[in-house]
Amino acid sequence: MRRAARVVGRALRTPVTGPARGIRKVTHAQGAGESGLGRLIELHGVNGAGDVMITVALASTVFFSVPTDEARGRVALYLAVTMLPFTLLAPVVGPLLDRLPHGRRAAMAGSMLARAVLALVLSGAVATGSLEMYPAALGVLVASKAYGVVRSAVVPRLLPQGFSLVKANSRVTLGGLLATGVAAPVGAGLQMIGPGWPLYGACLLFLGGAFLSFRLPPKVDSARGERRALLAADEQHLAAAVDARWDPVTTDDKTDDKTDSTDNKEEEKDRDGERGDGERGKGKEKERRRKGPGLRTVGPAVTHALAANACVRCQSGFLIFFLAFLLREHPLTGQSAAVSLAVVGVAAGAGNALGTAVGAWLRARAPEVIIVTVMGALVAVAVSAAVFFGAAVVAVLGAVAGFTQALAKLSLDALIQRDVPELVRTSAFARSETLLQMAWVVGGAIGIALPLRGPLGLSVGALIVALGWLTTVRALLASARRGASHPRVA
Repeated sequence: MRRAARVVGRALRTPVTGPARGIRKVTHAQGAGESGLGRLIELHGVNGAGDVMITVALASTVFFSVPTDEARGRVALYLAVTMLPFTLLAPVVGPLLDRLPHGRRAAMAGSMLARAVLALVLSGAVATGSLEMYPAALGVLVASKAYGVVRSAVVPRLLPQGFSLVKANSRVTLGGLLATGVAAPVGAGLQMIGPGWPLYGACLLFLGGAFLSFRLPPKVDSARGERRALLAADEQHLAAAVDARWDPVTTDDKTDDKTDSTDNKEEEKDRDGERGDGERGKGKEKERRRKGPGLRTVGPAVTHALAANACVRCQSGFLIFFLAFLLREHPLTGQSAAVSLAVVGVAAGAGNALGTAVGAWLRARAPEVIIVTVMGALVAVAVSAAVFFGAAVVAVLGAVAGFTQALAKLSLDALIQRDVPELVRTSAFARSETLLQMAWVVGGAIGIALPLRGPLGLSVGALIVALGWLTTVRALLASARRGASHPRVA
């Protein structure tokens, strides 16, 4: 009897434990398990699955449940009540989290718990159509943004031996995409049971994510040697950054204060003529840390790559909202609105996954050239889609847009790793992500405002990415010829 019970128990566990072991084997490969990166990949997968569950529930309530004109009004209201405050809060989230570098695991867990509670609030709001849905959705956005900022700061702390930051980010992003692809149909199935069921599933996922956050290695809470980045690229800052590579970083704040005080007194004595230049060289020489803005610069290559990525992200937000309404009103030939949206969505997701995989394969080879190339291809496809508007061309545009967004972002990561001093690299990742998310919001607002005419809308989308490409191509190619703008500061 006991043997039979064990056999039955093993048979029931196998469908769960088997895939779980397979996932753990993949996420922990190549030293990711020892460094802690594997656990972050799993956490990011849970995060993506929870977010897509909420997206399915809100889309079914705000978008699919009413006629197109009313849906546009609802989505516009949704953007006004949630996205506009989000654009004001987004620049604050990054600097605020910069001030709390020692609690990154707690911050990630807090964002998960906040979304778990808000998912329950939304489950009641979507059933009754209450206005509580909008502030709750805003809370979800802010919590998701906080998670994204902290995740960007955590990845550099969990690199396995021999891993580039681009490869690590690719693996984390790919894990999130795969989890999202699995969770989306599950959320759609739960939606058929009831409007609140995807939100119940999201609540459970985020509770699990809060637990996984504390399973990350304690070293992610360390901020030793980090400073905040300034998105600047003037020559004075760059020159100071080159000089600063020789300045040692001390770990004792009191010693720093004493050293700075001594430096100031010595400089005053030099000005008064009380000490000569020769006397200052006597005794034991000490290299003093420079506190100028040079350590906060990100360099021209990063700023231009960030501008290019912002235009790509802006076009992404534009296409999501514009095509969502356009295809609902004018589906692809012979297809329903739902199928048309699914075709474009799957194409975009496949392109994004392919771009992530290609980015991991290319690693950090000529990131400026990669950005220029993929954006040029996107401009060509976007212009073609505007001129030869049709079902196949729109699907191809979605795939190329997803591919470009993934590969351009990974190239930006490579440039940050190459050009930004290590002391401020974590902060640079967080602040760049804030800017990119704000660009997505702006693009989404433009997509809702335009009339539903395919060639016109796709022409605007092509113009957005073309402006970004034309204004940055020369600077990026010049940066590629020069190489790194300044060495990393350890």
